[in-house]
Amino acid sequence: MIKNFINGAYAAAADGRTFEKRSPVDNRLLTRIAEASEADVNAAVDAARAALTGQWGRFTVDERVHMLYAVADEIDRRFDDFLAAEVADTGKPVSIARRIDIPRGAANFKVFADAIKNVPTEFFEMATPDGLGAINYTIRRPVGVVAVVCPWNFPLLLMTWKVGPALACGNTVVVKPSEETPQTAALLGEVMNAVGIPKGVYNVVHGFGPNSAGEWLTTHPDVSAITFTGETRTGETIMKAAAVGARPVSLEMGGKNAAIVFADCDFDAAIEGTLLSAFVNTGQVCLGTERIYVERPIFDKFVQALKRGAEDLKLGVPEDIATGIGPVISQEHRNKVLSYYRKAVEDGATVVTGGGAPEMVAELREGAWVQPTIWTGLSEKSTVVQEEIFGPCCHIAPFDTEEEVIRMANDTAYGLSASLWTTNLRRGHRVSAALEAGIVWVNSWFLRDLRTAFGGAKQSGIGREGGVHSLEFYTELKNVCVKL
Repeated sequence: MIKNFINGAYAAAADGRTFEKRSPVDNRLLTRIAEASEADVNAAVDAARAALTGQWGRFTVDERVHMLYAVADEIDRRFDDFLAAEVADTGKPVSIARRIDIPRGAANFKVFADAIKNVPTEFFEMATPDGLGAINYTIRRPVGVVAVVCPWNFPLLLMTWKVGPALACGNTVVVKPSEETPQTAALLGEVMNAVGIPKGVYNVVHGFGPNSAGEWLTTHPDVSAITFTGETRTGETIMKAAAVGARPVSLEMGGKNAAIVFADCDFDAAIEGTLLSAFVNTGQVCLGTERIYVERPIFDKFVQALKRGAEDLKLGVPEDIATGIGPVISQEHRNKVLSYYRKAVEDGATVVTGGGAPEMVAELREGAWVQPTIWTGLSEKSTVVQEEIFGPCCHIAPFDTEEEVIRMANDTAYGLSASLWTTNLRRGHRVSAALEAGIVWVNSWFLRDLRTAFGGAKQSGIGREGGVHSLEFYTELKNVCVKL
């Protein structure tokens, strides 16, 4: 059984409640999870609050940096344990998790340790009426107990993307992982103990949202700040909770991201990049591409090339090195994705490839499998073009002018990311500036420097993460004025 991790120790729920975790690959029961009670959440917050003024609160920046490097090294030492846990929870191919999820999960601790060690501070001299002057300088102080509410698509990576900077800045955390992917958050508790992170600095409570760990954590009066990655509706609920006590929130939410392919692009590179952006991680990527706009002279060629690429993706078990695409996260999510597949047809889409549930071998038939799917022919106002599906699918539409495609790409409630493919440098700069998105890639996708700002516009979120931008959220700035 996967237990809660509170004040440095693993414990079952106070009321004994548990829930199931099933494999997305074949629907077999993997384990049971201790569902945190309200008393457990209170205990976790109390432990985190106490740690702020305990040993952790007395650590210097250099001491915290040393500890976070040790955490990263211990994750690397236990790489295979984390890999097995992540793959079991998500069903994603080992080839992806080995290359992205676990290395980045460890690296986040070092990246933010370096960031806090090297972040500059302000210093100003000022005149005073007596002529002696004064000096002003700024110091950073931890914001306090941070609630970290995590998604299921990159469980370790996106959790440490928040825990890393929070701890680097001297905060303590209570993590609420997705109920779909609890294992690596729990396993990280063993790492924290092994390297000597003080008790109460890192805590994990398992459960759901309403009337469960998520609600009890985000409404707790002793939680100082809340950081969340997930769907927009949940983010809106968290924002309402944060309004009580005027607590800061960092919200990275949904996306309906566009790719724009101009006729002068490097065609092979555009196909390769768009295949990744539409289908990697079974389309369960907040930065993924579900809307593709292709300049009319190459539209038919592009559709056929992307079709061939999608049909070459092998659905299979995570351990098979040839597997190109795994299941979606759960039966519930599979049903949601398939409902959009049906809706697309009802709205008049041409199904270029896919469009339903694949026929899997007997031992995998109970898994959460869906086909990689491409549509054309839908209106820009179609439900499938406007709403985030979060599955391995995309709609491709033609365009004729730059002005037209910018208007179509921006016609969405979201604004997380976009990508464009062109060999015209001036056009690349011009269109990037016009797109209403927090991140724009030109001739690439998912190319990330962890020091850069990450976040979205409109309903895709509030705030920015990455490098010094994360430090702004996890610290309070204090000005000290000294009269000379």
